[in-house]
Amino acid sequence: MRLLHGLAKIHATFDDPNLVSRAGLVPVMALAQRAGLVGLAGEHVRISRRCGVNAPVKVGCLVAGMIGGADSIDDLDVLRHGAMPALFGGIRAPSTLGSFLRSFTWGNVLQLGKVSRLLLADLARRAPLLPGRDVLAFVDIDSMQKRVYGRKKQGAAFGHTKIGGKSLLVRGLNALAATISTPLGAPVIAATRLRGGNAGSARGAASLATEAVHTARATGCLRWTALTPPGGSHLDRRGASRRRKHTYDPPGPRTDLDAELNINRVRRPMIEGLPDR
Repeated sequence: MRLLHGLAKIHATFDDPNLVSRAGLVPVMALAQRAGLVGLAGEHVRISRRCGVNAPVKVGCLVAGMIGGADSIDDLDVLRHGAMPALFGGIRAPSTLGSFLRSFTWGNVLQLGKVSRLLLADLARRAPLLPGRDVLAFVDIDSMQKRVYGRKKQGAAFGHTKIGGKSLLVRGLNALAATISTPLGAPVIAATRLRGGNAGSARGAASLATEAVHTARATGCLRWTALTPPGGSHLDRRGASRRRKHTYDPPGPRTDLDAELNINRVRRPMIEGLPDR
């Protein structure tokens, strides 16, 4: 079998009005709706500019677009392909969503971060996101340098990153992220922050650690929480909460045996419940 035309002359389009290219969005957005995504965005996100109206609807479109694989504003047009408008209401054009994002201030970004944390806490109550979180949970904070090429890109600067095991200076933006995980569950993102490309690993790590720990508590991680700070930072054993006088107090040094015993407390009932074959 061989192609009848050159690859440069082939152009595939999805233009059937009766087909849905992202049917997997139906259960995902139904869960987001039950968890209160629209209500949380309407309650906490307040944008004063003209393009910031209807924030709950536009936030839902952005979430659906990213889940559907969009990694740019133009890619958000995937929400209007085929019969997608027959399944979802309130779909906005990519240009409208782009204007909405450009109207965000730093305060609006923090408001959206609060929506994300509250949504994660509700999702943890509705779905088994973090199995075994009542015994042991990990909060890991790390940074990465995302390379950009435009010299006029806002916030872009040269920062250190490793490529092929070598430390290099790369022009880009620096992202700081915190995840929550358990020995039995995959990590979920608890908090994120975008910084200038020349930001050090510890910049903003203290406040992000506090937000991540509070989010971990809200998801039900009430027993032991091990905090792993980003590389190069010097958070104390209270994980940036000492200065802010929060009540978070991780456990003292424990042996590997103690940790193994507590992990087995989660694994054993799950293993014993499996049928014999």
